Amino acid sequence: MKKEDLRIIFMGTPEFAVETLKALVENDYQVVAVVTQPDKPVGRHGSVLQPSAVKQYALEHNLPVLQPEKMKDPVFVEQLRSYQANLQVVVAFRMLPEVVWAMPEYGTFNVHAALLPQYRGAAPINWAVINGETQTGVTTFFLDHDIDTGRIIMQLPFAIPDDADVEYVYDGLMHLGADICLQTLDRIIAADGHPESYEQSSRISEVQECRNIHDSSVCMADYHSQLKVAPKIFKETCEINWSQTAKQVYDFIRGLSPYPGAWTTLKTIDGKETVLKIYKTAKTNLPSTIEAGSVVVDRKSLYIACTDHLLQILELQLSGKKRMDALSFLNGMKGLENAKVIR
Repeated sequence: MKKEDLRIIFMGTPEFAVETLKALVENDYQVVAVVTQPDKPVGRHGSVLQPSAVKQYALEHNLPVLQPEKMKDPVFVEQLRSYQANLQVVVAFRMLPEVVWAMPEYGTFNVHAALLPQYRGAAPINWAVINGETQTGVTTFFLDHDIDTGRIIMQLPFAIPDDADVEYVYDGLMHLGADICLQTLDRIIAADGHPESYEQSSRISEVQECRNIHDSSVCMADYHSQLKVAPKIFKETCEINWSQTAKQVYDFIRGLSPYPGAWTTLKTIDGKETVLKIYKTAKTNLPSTIEAGSVVVDRKSLYIACTDHLLQILELQLSGKKRMDALSFLNGMKGLENAKVIR
């Protein structure tokens, strides 16, 4: 098979997906159509429609754009079929029905921002950082009936530094996702549309055994017998639980920074409550001898007690205010020595 033989439909919505679509276009792949979410209402009254990042890029490069409300809509399905694509590439999109993912001759593969089978779900980047992982990566796999369970084509690892927030990992995986997509296409072309792939269930046992065979191509991640999932994140998910270790809270905050942002409720000595978003902290060796959630002010530094150590707060945001450093916050807030954060 030659590169020119592939007719690709690309599916994606956010900025994360644009990098892969860009790689396809700039490497002269034949993208015959792009599928993305319908324009999203924005503004106070929802009167303005905002196109997705993928749609904006597609229109700039004269690519046909489809925006179905429902993926099973017969009109959309027939429209999709009319492009006669023999391969579909999906990045950060929605769950597809079988009538869509099974349509192309060579199937549909997804670029997932984790080393499957770990972190199946909608928010793999956030949860990897929240859980304190030192490594994640990207996976390409063929779609099947269940979410993120299809046969794996290939994987690439990505190291997570201890001080990295989710934005750093997002940017890294965004570019790595484009790389693995191109490499996966190379494999598909070399195999005449049918590259080698393997079941995720058998892959777990292979990884567990790889310490004995020292195969670095298999041992890309420290898999565990208990799989971790990556469910969608909601506002309530982002509330900080101070009754944890400082390391757990530290990882939780950087796993949600800068978006959607970890938050807590500050209760001052006069009984007033205000919501705080916390974006950046630093671990300390200062032991906590007070109740978890207690606020400590030491000269020009701000700390909050966890179950084992004090966690230094570096950057935060009061409700209705701009993001600021801790010193600016202390200069504007008085009487914090006996304040507490709730939960």
